[in-house]
Amino acid sequence: MNILSDLLLQKQQPTREKKQQKGIQIKTEREIGIMRQSSRIVATVLKEIMGMVEPGMTTADLDAYAERRIREMDAIPSFKGLYGFPASICSSINNEAVHGIPNRKKVLKQGDVLKVDTGAFFQGFHGDSCVTIGVGTVSPDAAKLIKVAEEALYKGIEQVKEGAYLLELAGAIQDHVEANGFSVVEDFTGHGVGRNLHEEPSVFNFRTREMPNVKLRAGMTIAIEPIINAGSKITKMMPDKWTAVTIDKSLSAQFEHTVLVTKDGYEILTDRNLV
Repeated sequence: MNILSDLLLQKQQPTREKKQQKGIQIKTEREIGIMRQSSRIVATVLKEIMGMVEPGMTTADLDAYAERRIREMDAIPSFKGLYGFPASICSSINNEAVHGIPNRKKVLKQGDVLKVDTGAFFQGFHGDSCVTIGVGTVSPDAAKLIKVAEEALYKGIEQVKEGAYLLELAGAIQDHVEANGFSVVEDFTGHGVGRNLHEEPSVFNFRTREMPNVKLRAGMTIAIEPIINAGSKITKMMPDKWTAVTIDKSLSAQFEHTVLVTKDGYEILTDRNLV
């Protein structure tokens, strides 16, 4: 789940969110162990959803499934009630870039590009991840967009290690996206994650001097989540005050992982290959 630049300041956090500590939180081995579990729950749910999506389902069906499975694994949906969000997943279709609200009237169709973002709160810590799913058979252009979005995430993750800087991560993502003819959405960023779903630092996916170029340290846990568009990078907010859509109605894709910074590199805590 992404954050608008002023969202954390404007919205009140629910009771499961701890009072935000100042600065970047370095996790202990015990805390990292719990985050592996919360992240494994998220990875399990997303993997199951990827295997079940088909034309004719509604996004409300997916939301109900995700909430049931998260609770079955003794966790709480991170998103539900967070800043007033009404669901356990964000489900964004086609030109909806992020924060789409599940709805029984939103029926998936052949060729849709569906983003599913979810989180789980387990024993005091969150995991957070997003996938983009082609519903049935998608167009070649849509398939390329999805492929490049996932590749861009891993290009960024490959830069992660103690001593690296966020600009290295951001540059790798931006270069890969733009080399393939797409654009990086700049209205939303990734974030630190741990006791709170959204912590410092902002993990941006494009070169900028407007956000701190943080040096990574072992024990940091960050959610890296590039959102890329087939056309313009600019988005606009819909009347529901949540769903952001591409301004030119072009397709959008997103992938996200919760990642641990280690001395020698990284560990993908929400790795779906491990579930």
